[in-house]
Amino acid sequence: MKKIQQLITEKPLIAWGLFLSTVVVVFFIGLFGASIVERRSEAIQRFQLVTPIAEWEPRNEVWGENFNRQFESYIKTLDTTFASKYGGSAMVDMLQREPNLVVLWAGYAFSRDYNQGRGHYYAIKDIRNTLRTDVPQPATCWTCKSTDVPRLMNEMGVSDFYKKSWNELGDEVVNAIGCHDCHDPKTMNLRITRPALIEAFERQGKDITKSSHQDMRSLVCAQCHVEYYFKGKEEKYLTLPWDDGISVDEMEKYYDEVEHVDFVHTLSKTPVIKAQHPDWEMAQFGIHAQRGVACADCHMPYKSEGGVKFTDHHIQSPLNNISRSCQVCHRESEETLLNNVYERQDKVKELLLLAEHSIVKAHLEAKAAWDKGAKEEEMKNILTNIRHAQWRWDYVAASHGGSFHAPLESARILATSIRKAEEARVELSKLLTYLGVQTPIAMPDLSTKEKAQKFIGLEMDKLKSKKQTFLSTVPSEWDKKAKERQSTMNN
Repeated sequence: MKKIQQLITEKPLIAWGLFLSTVVVVFFIGLFGASIVERRSEAIQRFQLVTPIAEWEPRNEVWGENFNRQFESYIKTLDTTFASKYGGSAMVDMLQREPNLVVLWAGYAFSRDYNQGRGHYYAIKDIRNTLRTDVPQPATCWTCKSTDVPRLMNEMGVSDFYKKSWNELGDEVVNAIGCHDCHDPKTMNLRITRPALIEAFERQGKDITKSSHQDMRSLVCAQCHVEYYFKGKEEKYLTLPWDDGISVDEMEKYYDEVEHVDFVHTLSKTPVIKAQHPDWEMAQFGIHAQRGVACADCHMPYKSEGGVKFTDHHIQSPLNNISRSCQVCHRESEETLLNNVYERQDKVKELLLLAEHSIVKAHLEAKAAWDKGAKEEEMKNILTNIRHAQWRWDYVAASHGGSFHAPLESARILATSIRKAEEARVELSKLLTYLGVQTPIAMPDLSTKEKAQKFIGLEMDKLKSKKQTFLSTVPSEWDKKAKERQSTMNN
C-alpha cells in the first residue's frame, strides 16, 4: 500500500495510466461477457417454440414461425434466376435442348415433357403442370414431392398409400418439400420419413438409425435423390434396387433378375429401364463423399447470424455460392474452382452425347430390322445390349451433378454404354445385311423437339390441350378442398 501511495505521489502520470488501463480492460471484459450471455440466449431461444408443431405438421410456414432463419432461406428456393453451364434453378426444356431424348424415350411419358427441376418450393406446381402426369400414375409419384406424404402414410398405411392413384390424392398433397420431410418436430433431429430408404438398408443388413449426424446430412437427401422403381403391377411399392449393391452394374443385375421393365420402346421394342435420379449412389463413388463430405456441406452450407450458426436451407447448386460451399476447404479463386467443375462436366458431356447418338441409331436400326421381318430370337441379344446401353447412359444423364460428384465413375459408365450400343449396332448391321437392308439406314431429321415428337407419333397439340383443360379446373378444386380440411382441423 505504501509503495502504491509513493508511486501516486512521485509519479502521478504512471499511476493514472495504470488506472485508466485497468478501467479499459474491465470495460472490454464486461462487453465480452455480455456478448457471451447474449449469444447463449440466442442459441437457447432457437428451440423455444413460438407455435407448437404437431407430429405430422406438413405446413412449412408453421415451422417457419419457430425457425425463421431457416424458413427465410428455404423460401429462396423460389428464385429461378441462377443458371450454370449445365444446371441451376432456371426452367430449362431439356427436350428442346437435346431432341434426341425424345427418341430415346419413345413410348414413355418423358418423351412428352421433361424440364430441368427447379427449387424444392416448386415441387407440387411442377408435377401438376408436367404433361407426364396426364398418363395414369400411381400415388407413389407423390412420394418425394410433399411434406403431406409422411402424414398420409401414417394415416393410410404405406402400402395403401402407394396403391392409390395420383389423382385420388391430389387434394391431400398440397405442401411442397420442406421441414417435416427431414426433421423431427419435437427435437429437430434429422430423421428419415420415407420407408423405402430404411427398407433398402434393412435388406442389406444395415440399421439406418445408427447413422452418424454427418451421414444423416446426406441420408435425408437420399430419401428421394436415389434410383428407384415401382415394384408390383398393383402394389406400385416404391423400392430401391440395392439388394446386390449400389453400383450401376449391380443395379442392372438386380433389374435383369426381377425382369423389371419401365417401358417398351415403340421403335426398337427394347424393354427399357428408365433411370430416375441416382444422385446419392453416384456421389458415393466420388472423392467428396469418400472424404466424408455430406450433401448439406455443399448444397446447404452453414451460415452465422448474430450468435446463431445454422444450416442455410436455400438448397441450391454450390456454384451459386462458391465462397461458402467450396472455399471453406479449397483456397483457390472462385474462377479457378468454377473452371475445375466445368472441365470435368465438359468431358463427361462429350461422352454422354457419344453414347446418346449411338443408342438413338441402334433404336432406329432395330426398327428397320423388325420392319424387314427380323425374328425375336435374332433380336434378343441385340435388345439386351440396347437395354443395358440406354440404362447406363440414362444413369449418368439422370444423376444431378454426377459429372462433378463422380467424374471418373461417370466416364466409366458411359464408356461401357457406348461399347454396348456399338456391339448392338454391329450385330444389327449383320442382321440388316442378311435381311437385304442397305446400310447405313437413313436417319430422320431430329434437329428439334417438335420434329422428334412428330417422328415418334406424338400428337402434341392434343396432349397440350388436354393438359390445359385439367389445369384450368382440377388443381384449384384440390387446393379448395385442402383449405377447407385445414380450416376444420384448426377449429
